[in-house]
Amino acid sequence: MPARPDTGPDFIEALARGLDVIRSFQPLKPVMTLSEVAAAASLARPTARRILLTLVELGYARQSDGGFALTPKVLELGVTYVRSMGLWDVARPHMERLVSRTGESCSIAQLDGSDIVYVARVAVPKIVTLSVQIGTRFPALPTSLGKVQLAALDPQELEAVLAQPTRSGLTARWQPDRAERDAELRDVRARGWALTDEQLAPGIRSVAAPLRDGDGKVVAGLNVNCHAAETSLQHMLDHHLPLLLQTAGDISADFARLGTVPHVVVA
Repeated sequence: MPARPDTGPDFIEALARGLDVIRSFQPLKPVMTLSEVAAAASLARPTARRILLTLVELGYARQSDGGFALTPKVLELGVTYVRSMGLWDVARPHMERLVSRTGESCSIAQLDGSDIVYVARVAVPKIVTLSVQIGTRFPALPTSLGKVQLAALDPQELEAVLAQPTRSGLTARWQPDRAERDAELRDVRARGWALTDEQLAPGIRSVAAPLRDGDGKVVAGLNVNCHAAETSLQHMLDHHLPLLLQTAGDISADFARLGTVPHVVVA
């Protein structure tokens, strides 16, 4: 495999290849053969094999009858990130209160390229079209969580982000042209919240608000989602939206305060 372009002298190619292998596992395909992993990660089979066996030794992968599969230990990598931010600890009581008042699931997601990735969730047991868990990724543009974050980007950043291909494995129902996309994001920017009504997939309706840090920068999105057959659009806007906006404001304020508190580690 040739050296990657635009990398510095301290770049560790072996580490990058290991991460490529982890990312090569596809949605809805938990077990992959060595050949499939090598092809997806653009690696030679012997290199992919050594990396996979190393991940097995470390507990991040296991060998299966059909090839290799990741283990739940991989989630520790993402959980470490969420915990390092302190966002979950700040948001959890607010999210639980929002769920109790709306009777609907509530999630936090962040942008990763042209996708959103779910980093926190308080769910209610309801049947929805798409399963959502920590680490689930969807294309950002057709989601309310994505719209509130895309709307906060400047035009150059927006084009660079959306130029990246989705890694969600999902094709959304809503495929706007540039003019429609820009008009939608202008509306989101102006009103401070976003709505999706079955734009991602049939039956999924959600409303989202941005979460901000102490500098006012949008760092994530918070949503309430429901099944379109159970909750009318009017009820979502009249009842859920005000509660969501209040909750997003409370989480942002607490997160900003957390950043001002000195942290001392005592041995």
